[in-house]
Amino acid sequence: MAGESSLYRYIWRHSRSEQLTVLAVALAAQPIYFLSLTLPKLIVNGAISDNDYWAAHATRNFLHLIVDIPQSLQAWLGKQWVILSGFDLARESYLLALCISFLVLVGFTGFLKFLMNTMKGRMGERLLRRLRYELVDRVLRFPSSQLRRAKQAEIASMVKDEVEPLGGFIGDAVVWPVFLAGQALTALTFILVQNVWLGLVAGGVVAAQAMIIPRLRRPILKLGKQRQLTARQLAGRVGEIVDGGADIRVHGTSNWERAEIVRRLAKIYDIRFDIYQRKYFVKSLNNFIAQMTPFVFYLIGGYLAIKGKMDVGQLLAVIVAYKDLPGPIKELIDWDLARQDVQIKYDQVMDQFHPDDMVPPELQAPLDEVPELSGDVELKNVTAVDDAGFTLLDDVELKIALDQSTAITGGAGCGKEALGLLFARAVTVKSGSVKLGSVDLSQASDAFFGRRIAYAGPDGYFFPLTLRENLLYGLKYKPGALPKNCDHAAIDRYVAEARRAGNPDFLTDVDWLDYEALGARTPAEITDRIAEILDVVGLEYDVYQFGLQSRLDPKANPAAAERVVEARHALRARLQAENLSSLVESFDPGVYNRNASLAENLLFGASLDPELQASALPHLPHFRRVVAEEGLEGELVAMGLSIAETMIELFRDFPPDHPFFEEFSFIPAAELPAYQAIVKRAKTGGATYADRSQLSILPLRYVEARHRLGLITPQIRERLLAARRTFADTLPDDLRPRIEFYSPDHYNAAANLQDNILFGRISYGIAEAGTRVNAVMRDVLDRLDVRDVIIDAGLAYGAGAAGKRLTPAQRQKLGLARALIKNADFLVLNSVVSGLDDQQKSDIVDRVLAYRRGRGTVWVLTKDDLAPRFDRVVTFDHGRVVGDRTREAGARVAAQ
Repeated sequence: MAGESSLYRYIWRHSRSEQLTVLAVALAAQPIYFLSLTLPKLIVNGAISDNDYWAAHATRNFLHLIVDIPQSLQAWLGKQWVILSGFDLARESYLLALCISFLVLVGFTGFLKFLMNTMKGRMGERLLRRLRYELVDRVLRFPSSQLRRAKQAEIASMVKDEVEPLGGFIGDAVVWPVFLAGQALTALTFILVQNVWLGLVAGGVVAAQAMIIPRLRRPILKLGKQRQLTARQLAGRVGEIVDGGADIRVHGTSNWERAEIVRRLAKIYDIRFDIYQRKYFVKSLNNFIAQMTPFVFYLIGGYLAIKGKMDVGQLLAVIVAYKDLPGPIKELIDWDLARQDVQIKYDQVMDQFHPDDMVPPELQAPLDEVPELSGDVELKNVTAVDDAGFTLLDDVELKIALDQSTAITGGAGCGKEALGLLFARAVTVKSGSVKLGSVDLSQASDAFFGRRIAYAGPDGYFFPLTLRENLLYGLKYKPGALPKNCDHAAIDRYVAEARRAGNPDFLTDVDWLDYEALGARTPAEITDRIAEILDVVGLEYDVYQFGLQSRLDPKANPAAAERVVEARHALRARLQAENLSSLVESFDPGVYNRNASLAENLLFGASLDPELQASALPHLPHFRRVVAEEGLEGELVAMGLSIAETMIELFRDFPPDHPFFEEFSFIPAAELPAYQAIVKRAKTGGATYADRSQLSILPLRYVEARHRLGLITPQIRERLLAARRTFADTLPDDLRPRIEFYSPDHYNAAANLQDNILFGRISYGIAEAGTRVNAVMRDVLDRLDVRDVIIDAGLAYGAGAAGKRLTPAQRQKLGLARALIKNADFLVLNSVVSGLDDQQKSDIVDRVLAYRRGRGTVWVLTKDDLAPRFDRVVTFDHGRVVGDRTREAGARVAAQ
């Protein structure tokens, strides 16, 4: 694609054989089409109208196909063209045979069109697949400077949307104009054969259309180019709004962004409306020109028929043939417009995907064996610049050993960050060389760099995958072997089609992990390895908490579910043994849980269905029916009235944004006035059905141990327990599979791991109850070796788009962990924990240095106070090395 400036050359280069095959089908269809035009004349003149012949003859020859040549052309072409001889048939049989032949020819022509369109569609989609792959391949080979300048929304829009019309055109690029021109020429030739003058009239109209319409459509193409550019810019601007949404809200500039979008939409509207006006004017003019010809045919042809110079069958055949002429001509003109349009789109896309200094494709090819990094890392007279040409590193000479840790220090803008970016290949080396052992950095393959070098910066990108997938992402260097139980036939078809489309035969279904670098093979070993790295970077606790809030599928992992239930019983026994049972109120089918809400007590289970969550119970018909059968409506309304009065009394003087509303109030600040009116009506006996419904919802969030309003009396408690049993016993069959009730000896698939282990609620009102319970629970899980189950579940937590579900500190730790787990020979950390507090930084630096002891590690520090912990300290200023000392030299200086 790199050298293909013309779309046609690109199409012909990659689909020559398919184009010729479809072209052969298109050419084969033309004689059949000509015969289908000849048959109506034979039916009218030979079977229906020729009474004189049938009066004198009993039969007529069928399939004796001839073409009468006009007298003016007989001197060159002869009187008749004999297509076939044939056999004799009676008149009715002759008519039937002709009609059936016409139907067969029309059907066969339709079949050829179907075959041709199917082949064109496959060819177009295959070439579109090739083009899209090549565009993405070029994005992967963009230099760092181009990646910084490019807007992801615009690039995505070009790959997805702007090349989409090319797929439809590719199949039509060669075949369709030939097919349409063949149809038009066949119809025009047939008309000429019937009558030269009518043929010349038809040809003149076609010539006029071919000259006038394309000229009128040229401004439309220019407008289409403007529309494409403005739409692409709009996509980029929307992408900026999404990326900068938080800053837009911080600065209160949302209305400015709206104004900016309105301006862009107005520009697109003006362009599109201009296109519509011009397009439909041209369409109307084209239709008018096309309709002029039948007028001439009826006038002149009718006159000739009246004068006996042309028979009615010929005139009918001419009119039928012309009926098929405007269609191909119009489609040819449309095709020419589409050709120019897609060429413009192709040119515009290619302009964006041909930056200078692209990474050579051979440097990104997978390697079976990655060379070792032997020798020191050495910078010789390196000068590096940024995108604007400003010098970041100035004639730097530096040699870094692979068996020591090196701290890079200096003030802001001193060039130390540029040194880190140099090893991420994110700055441009203007002069000098960077040697990675015996390999020059500029010639290092991706496989070598990814396996032997690890880099982490302060703002690494994370894909919308799980934490596990993001952590192991840096270990996917090359595809592994196919699994033994795979469908080899399906894979062979997949690979064959990929090769035909010019795609590499890489498979995502195979295992890409580099287990040698990972140092683990079994799932348990991998989890232990990940847990070790998480502990080094201080992310283990976060992943552990993610795991506790995650769910486990007991069908997919029954052994893990059994271990969780075992941990549940062990935790309860441990709490009892240490007299801590009061910290957790366990779920018991026959006991009302004071630390759970009223709705949770009634449901006494968990569900993944939003309609069966505790908060959604009021909208569930089965719940309302149970409440009515148990006679709880009045109690719920009375409890709701009591809660509403208390909330109004406590919160009516608080401002709407007071945090107490979020933490304690049952009623949002905006709804307090409405509830005041409801309470007033209820006290005067004028409460409506809607008022009672609103009041009955309030108690469902009520937690007796937390809110302590004394609403759950012993009598109400017993009635609620009865309602709980009725709710479960009478649950409709369609709801039963969607809810799982709590059972002491079974894992609840709809509840998270923490709820399954606790099997209850932490008690309110006891100091540090949650902290104490979590400590005991963690110890129990460690003793039972269930921690790996929790970590596994936590690693399945989704990082979100660009890792936005994680905090900035978590993202930095995850980036550091992703670099460490590669177990690379040379590790470069560039201000990687800048978002953490000093104590966290100190602890992580100590753990990383201990983990990497004796291996090459370069750490660009944001603060110099951590430098003494490293074997060597290099100081930068104004892009130059101004200090270089080892730990021993530093110790001697300190002693003096």
